[in-house]
Amino acid sequence: MRYLPLTPDDRAEMLSVIGVKSIDDLFVDVPAAARRTGVVDLPLHAGELEVERELSALAARNRTAGSGPFFCGAGAYRHHVPASVDHIIQRSEFLTSYTPYQPEIAQGTLQVLFEFQTQVAALTGLEVANASLYDGSTGAAEAVMMANRITRKGKAVLSGGLHPHYVRSIETLAHAAGVATDTLAAAVDAEAAVIDAIDADTACVVVQTPNVFGTVTDVTRIAEAAHAAGALLIVVTTEAVSYGLLKSPGEMGADIAVAEGQSIGNGLNFGGPYVGLFACREKYMRQIPGRLCGETVDAEGRRGFVLTLSTREQHIRRDKATSNICTNSGLCALAFTIHMSLLGEQGLRRLAALNHDRARKLKAALAATPGVEVLTDRYFNEIAVRLPRDAAEVVETLAGAGVIAGVPYSRLAPQAGMDDVLLLAATELTSDADIALLQKALTKVIAQ
Repeated sequence: MRYLPLTPDDRAEMLSVIGVKSIDDLFVDVPAAARRTGVVDLPLHAGELEVERELSALAARNRTAGSGPFFCGAGAYRHHVPASVDHIIQRSEFLTSYTPYQPEIAQGTLQVLFEFQTQVAALTGLEVANASLYDGSTGAAEAVMMANRITRKGKAVLSGGLHPHYVRSIETLAHAAGVATDTLAAAVDAEAAVIDAIDADTACVVVQTPNVFGTVTDVTRIAEAAHAAGALLIVVTTEAVSYGLLKSPGEMGADIAVAEGQSIGNGLNFGGPYVGLFACREKYMRQIPGRLCGETVDAEGRRGFVLTLSTREQHIRRDKATSNICTNSGLCALAFTIHMSLLGEQGLRRLAALNHDRARKLKAALAATPGVEVLTDRYFNEIAVRLPRDAAEVVETLAGAGVIAGVPYSRLAPQAGMDDVLLLAATELTSDADIALLQKALTKVIAQ
């Protein structure tokens, strides 16, 4: 039985109080092109068996990442996730736990988040980390808002090496908040252009390393230029495993570090859910979005955990909230923490080295393929190449041959005019046989 508590008269009275004539008037800010005028193009009703058959048929059309050679990256990476990770997160006390409003009955959840924060702070080289955000892209947008509050300046410079999805997430939130964005042209190596774009109005500079083209950059010079202008440096990382091999953002002078944590403990999951990592300098702690767990002692001197800082709108008055984030991707953060605990520092370093070794072999194979120009010189496990043909067409052709050859840059930024650029990633799951199949298939397609 459907539960419809409001009568037409109730609705009419509510609309009258608000001062609008109809429900549709509440959606005037949504562009007309994004609104439906009719019902969704789906059957109005069907039996359970029929629905199951239809959905099974649709699911069968998907090709999983593990079904053959797979070279997709561009912000989401296929890594091995130990079976113990899934086993632990499916325990009921973790799987069904809710927001830890009452510390006296949420010590387990709070301790997990405290350990997670400790790991993120260690990885990023910064003093304080929060209890996670939704994902890397929304975390980047939150970082720009945080920098705006701290510096009270109105412009964010976005590097040409920043993932286009992150750019659009930042631009969406910045536009609503009245923060200007200076989005630089796409560039495989964007360091010089970023430094040139910094001026006295700059609140923050957002750079990514390794960037969307795979280029690894020591951003120390950018940090110095930003600080000289009174701006903050935000460093974005989409491949968290790279922390095991590269300099941390904190070492390079970052004020805020944002990362996508999917690579550790979380599968690709056809696009989500993922988990955003967020860390900053201690002096900016009170402007950090979301929640922060802390360690304390109880009345009897026993170790305990609490929400030390809760600046989201569900905890404090909305006008004083630093963010309206409603959760912290707790289960994904737990998976991250479990996998990191299993790896340890040395394990992460070995995993990162293995990823880079795989990428070296991939680059060598691509460089030896006629017609392929390798664009990325300094890389971790991702490489951009230029093809003599449209990259999206090549990917579609190779998919038909059972090889998922990567992500065309045009799929991320159709307007960039880089239709011949292909992004390819290699991880510890990429075998020599996979690379050989890619090279053989790519050679054949280019020669056609």
